[in-house]
Amino acid sequence: MGRVEGKVAFITGAGRGQGRSHAVRLAEEGADVVAIDLCRDYETVDYPMATPEDLKETARLVEKAGRKALPIQADVRSMDAMRDAVDRTVAGFGGIDIVVAQAGIAPLQGAPPLQAWSDAVDVDLIGSINAIQAALPHLREGASVIATASTAALMEHGIVDNPGSNPGGAGYAYAKRALSEYMHELARNLAPLKQRANVVHPTNCNTQMLQSEPMYKSFRPDLEHPTREDAEPGFAVQQAMPIPYVEPIDISNAVLFLASDEARYITGVQLRVDAGGYLKWYDWRR
Repeated sequence: MGRVEGKVAFITGAGRGQGRSHAVRLAEEGADVVAIDLCRDYETVDYPMATPEDLKETARLVEKAGRKALPIQADVRSMDAMRDAVDRTVAGFGGIDIVVAQAGIAPLQGAPPLQAWSDAVDVDLIGSINAIQAALPHLREGASVIATASTAALMEHGIVDNPGSNPGGAGYAYAKRALSEYMHELARNLAPLKQRANVVHPTNCNTQMLQSEPMYKSFRPDLEHPTREDAEPGFAVQQAMPIPYVEPIDISNAVLFLASDEARYITGVQLRVDAGGYLKWYDWRR
């Protein structure tokens, strides 16, 4: 216990799912938590987002773990909103030791045209960068910046048979790839300050994003309204280990490690929590 004792964690997308799991896990190990979430639905995302009540529940769970919580409803797409959230964090806690850029969406709806692409890039890429950039001036020595990307960022996207047929999915994959490259360059620039930047790449994770009809449809396009039971056998295609998905706590444990002093000399890493999915796509490469 106490692996991040006395540290302050600034977490986006903390209303539920992976973000809530990270908030609670870091609190269990001693961190105070600023939990940020938009708590509003998107027109292009056909599953519900977190609600204000969800964000309050995250704060309750952090406090139940014995740490302070500051829940903030804010839009990561707005740099002004992120700067305001950071200002409130610094006013309340004095500085920031851990940034977890977790907020992300998987927009798969196409009306109006290209809005799904824009939403994916605006939230998953620009929103993550906004949160990190706003926090940078207030990071303390030894700080750890962690971004959640995806195994989709590591896949080689070769010939596209039907360009433009899935702008939301394409935007999601692009955003995660670009975020990974941004974090690599950020790590180079933070290193002289004794601060770190790393990326976690989950495979299928058992959250509301995965357990939704649009995602079921992407695995079972042959069915008009596939159910979880229809789609779940297909989930296992993504992993080398015989499982359909990992759990949020599996990602949170990786985030905790990267946030802790145990990883004090680990930076610029693209850490896969993918149950061996990468092994199915690539030979060993330096």
